[in-house]
Amino acid sequence: MELSEPIERLIRDPKEFTRDVPFPDASTIRLYDETLRDGEQMPGVCYTPAQKLDIARALAEIGVHIMSVGFPAASEGDRRTLQLVMEAKRKGQLGDVEIVVMCRSSRKDIDVTVSTLREVGIDPKEVTFFTFSSGSDLHLKYKIGKTLLRFEGRDEADWLSLPLEFYRQANLNLQCDAISYARECGVQRIEFGGEDGSRGDVGYFIEYFKRGLAAGGTRPAWPDTVGCLTPEATRWYCSRIVAAMPTGMPLVAHLHNDYGLGTINAITAASSGFKVISVSANGYGERAGNIKLHEFVVAMRQLYGIEIPGFKYNKLRELARFMERMSGVPMQPHEPIIGAKVFAHESGIHTQAMLIDPRMYEAVPSELVGAKMSFTYGKHSGVTLVEQTLRKHGERFANAGIDVTTTFAHEVTEEVKRVREERAAQRGAMEAIRAYEAAMRRLALTEEDVVEIALGLGAKHPAVAS
Repeated sequence: MELSEPIERLIRDPKEFTRDVPFPDASTIRLYDETLRDGEQMPGVCYTPAQKLDIARALAEIGVHIMSVGFPAASEGDRRTLQLVMEAKRKGQLGDVEIVVMCRSSRKDIDVTVSTLREVGIDPKEVTFFTFSSGSDLHLKYKIGKTLLRFEGRDEADWLSLPLEFYRQANLNLQCDAISYARECGVQRIEFGGEDGSRGDVGYFIEYFKRGLAAGGTRPAWPDTVGCLTPEATRWYCSRIVAAMPTGMPLVAHLHNDYGLGTINAITAASSGFKVISVSANGYGERAGNIKLHEFVVAMRQLYGIEIPGFKYNKLRELARFMERMSGVPMQPHEPIIGAKVFAHESGIHTQAMLIDPRMYEAVPSELVGAKMSFTYGKHSGVTLVEQTLRKHGERFANAGIDVTTTFAHEVTEEVKRVREERAAQRGAMEAIRAYEAAMRRLALTEEDVVEIALGLGAKHPAVAS
């Protein structure tokens, strides 16, 4: 129906409360997609190079600006992915999306990646190299400590006795060496960062970034590797890093969602001056995942008034279904924005209001994200919806000699509720879940599978197995 008053007089716009929050200009914000790298690191997820190329095309189509395609030094699959993606980009199939590859701060990793590119005639300057090390003292000493000792020519026997300051300085040297070496190899765009930034010292990270820029790095990346940030901590760190970096420097916020705070932390990072926000399709990633592309872009648009130019919001649900099929990991039906049932309504109280105007109960416009409002029928259905449904099919009832009245609609509603409870008692949902779990188990590799593979290989090469 047509409302008599402007909608602005009937409900408050949430942007009233956020219009003074500062953000970089929307045209300078970059969506940095991690679906092909961090997203694939989600336990149980695996893509072939050909599948990764299909995903890359879908991501480029929806409008991400930057795309991390994997870790070439880690696997043959990632090397082939890089080649396929760059060949597709050369043919104009991915637009002007920036391609990023990941390397440890290791000359060997850089050599493998450069060689992979040159095998298919791609100049290293066409790709951004992300060289990474570690950032927190915990990681510096106890995760990569022995690597740092070897780099500095020290005996590994000194590992536990050396002070933290040694590892901090050695890490700076390692990172700068990797950046300088990548430059020597013809790489022009070098992103760099250290794992576990959100549990590291901000003063050390500022020094780390300044040294990296001086060595030839072009884009610092600051990570919340274990997803432990609160919005308050995000602003505390990000505002200090922004203030210490050259004006306008594009800074990457790579955040995780372990406490379910990923989206608000990403928004906070952007409002603190970070212009490059790491996301992934459906939020796939390690543990609880990365920043959800759908949540970040829609919340920024609807709640803060920041619309990413050229981004195809109406493709979000299409991308979500595509990624579910590719990954084998379904989203919960009521996942914000992209959930299969998030725009469906059953409760009689809700459906009656939604028939008047969808804004009664939908803050996210369904048409914005390529969805349609729908109704489901069951235990909570109301007579109004059932009666409207019957009248919609009035000709069929007339042909059957049935008079559709409100009294009849009440009778049908009660039977709908009874049938839904009867079906629930059949436990069909439980069987569906069991079938899914069994299918995923058949795809996964178990500890016993690993042992059987090793036994098979060992039988072919007894000398190796001995």
